[in-house]
Order: sequence, then structure tokens, then C-alpha cells
Amino acid sequence: MATSKAYVEELLAQADIRINGNRAWDMQVHDESVFDEALSRGNLGLGESYMARLWDAESLDQFFFKLLRSGIQDEVNPARLIFHSLKSRLFNLQDKSRAWKVGQHHYDMGNDLYQAMLDDNMVYTCGYWEKADNVNDAQRDKLELCCQKLGLKPGMTVLDIGCGWGSFMKYAAENYGVKCVGVTISKEQVALGEKRCEGLPVEFRLQDYRDLNEQFDRVISLGMFEHVGQKNYDDYMDVALRCTKPDGLFLLHTIGKNVSDTAADPWISKYIFPNGEIPSISQIGQALEQKFVCEDLHNFGAYYDKTLMAWFENFDAAWPQLKSQFDDEFYRMWKYYLLSCAGAFRARDIQLWQWVLSPKGQLDGYLRPQL
Repeated sequence: MATSKAYVEELLAQADIRINGNRAWDMQVHDESVFDEALSRGNLGLGESYMARLWDAESLDQFFFKLLRSGIQDEVNPARLIFHSLKSRLFNLQDKSRAWKVGQHHYDMGNDLYQAMLDDNMVYTCGYWEKADNVNDAQRDKLELCCQKLGLKPGMTVLDIGCGWGSFMKYAAENYGVKCVGVTISKEQVALGEKRCEGLPVEFRLQDYRDLNEQFDRVISLGMFEHVGQKNYDDYMDVALRCTKPDGLFLLHTIGKNVSDTAADPWISKYIFPNGEIPSISQIGQALEQKFVCEDLHNFGAYYDKTLMAWFENFDAAWPQLKSQFDDEFYRMWKYYLLSCAGAFRARDIQLWQWVLSPKGQLDGYLRPQL
């Protein structure tokens, strides 16, 4: 029987990755226990081994691009991951009692980190790089694209579900003269967001989306649907529908996966986004049925690669100032998060979709704006 190392070497060869090779994407192994960890616990074992300095890769994003593009991850089905898959199917991991966990774990860890990592507008979702050559312009163009897709006009009311630090609301209020209400489950986001939007017709609410029950001309949700969970997709769409006026529009911006029948990544769930879950097109489509008409579906997932690489560059440059608040393990964890995700988007293993939805369908049709 082949050893774990020999089996992993054989698998990685299919992705043109060598163990202790001399190329930027090759895997440098410092402790051979990493092979058993990866085979028995998948990305959870691989990620924790990386955090513990058991292995490295000079270019982690290229390592994951090659790994995921090759498809060899589908050949490894660790038995220990079966429980994680069953748990996500049997239990509602994003019910009201658990929904606040991601706010406390991820978004409330401190605004200094996000101010250093993100663009000037503090947009924590994929940028739009059609014409941009830096993350500030890419995020400004994304916000502008969203405003144009929603057809914003002065005096309109806008609901932002999962508003973050208010980047969209601030941009829309300043440039389109609209009034905004945003909900988030992060106290830190509300505190900083209110300062950033001072003097603007923008209201922040520390509130679960399920408690919303008032109508707006336009509704938008940027990068929040990944926290909803498949058991709550129908309820989420019910909330969006009851909050969108009959002649209104709803823009849903979400990461998406190519295959429905997969569980959330266990490493991401444990260390980055507790109880997160990426939807597929069919899962979103089923939740939309008898609620919304899909006016437009736009995939610019390849741009998330550039966005994540820009975030890592900012994070890495700011680390000398941030390391007094965090330890070395956090640095490796955050690097693994940003660069593994960049590689996944580069490999087109995951996507980024913007859906424009209307309650009854626009009678004259919908034309996507072009920036």
C-alpha cells in the first residue's frame, strides 16, 4: 500500500505541483504529518497544518489555482468530513440564535484590520475591474454599477440587507440623493459606519434581516447571502419580496458555487465565516420561484481574484502596524484565507453573481447598464 506521502505526490503531480520543488507554486513540506492531515480532514487539515507552519508555498494563490483547476480535490473524500456535510443538511446553522455568531467572530474583530485591508470606501465584496487598475477604482465602479442597475433617482428609499460599514449607502446617498436604511449583525460595523455616514440620510440598524417588514423603492444585498444558509433561502426571499415595492428592484450580489450538492468548507467555517454556505444557481432559482422575476444575471467572478489579491497586498503591507493586535498564527490564517480564495476564483471553482430581480417583471424589459 502506498504511503500517504506517495499518494499525495501522485495526486499533486496531476496538478503540476511538486513536493519540495523549486517553483513558486510547489509545496514545501516541513513536517510529513501534513499528508495524513490533508487526506483525513481535507482543507481543514491542510489549513490548520499551514497555520502551524508544517508546510508553505511561495505563491499560495498559484498553489490553490493549480490544485482546484485540476479537480484532484474531488478524488479525496475524507470520512471525517461526512459529519460536517450531514450537519449542514440536518440542522439550520443560520437560525436566529446562531446568526449573530459570524458578526461577533468575523466582523467585530476590529475595524483597524478592515480599514487597512480594504479600499477607501471600505467595500468588503468583489470589485468591478472592467476598466479599473486598482482596488479603489474597482470598488467605486462596482458601487456605481449597482446604482445604475437599480436605476436610482433622488428621493428614493433604499434598503441594504447586510450593509457592512455602509459603503453602498454612503455612495448612493452622496451621488444619487437617496435615503438609505441598512441592517447588519456587527456592532463594530454600525459604530464605524455611523461615523462615516454622518450628516447623510443613512440609518444603520443592528438587526437580523428576518425582522424587516417595511417597503422600499429599491433593495440591495452585497455579500450577505453567503451567511443565510440553504434552509433559510425561502425565508430570505420572502423578506426581500415584502420589502420591495411592487414596481421596485432588488439587487442580490453573492458568491456562488458550481454544484448544489456540496457542504460548506470546514476550514472557512471554523476560522473565517462560521456557518457560512455558498449557494448554487439552482438553489437561488428555486428560492425565487413565485416571488421574483429574474431581470438580469451577471457573473464577474474572475474579478474576485484581483480583489482578493489587492486585499492581501494591503493586509501584508499593513502587518507591521497590525501585528501588535494579532499573532503569527492569525497572519498565516488570514493569508491562507485571502490567497486560497483568490486561487479558487482564478480556477473558476467559485463564482460571483449579481442578480437583478423584480416582483412582477418590468413591462418594457430590463437593459443592463454598461460602465
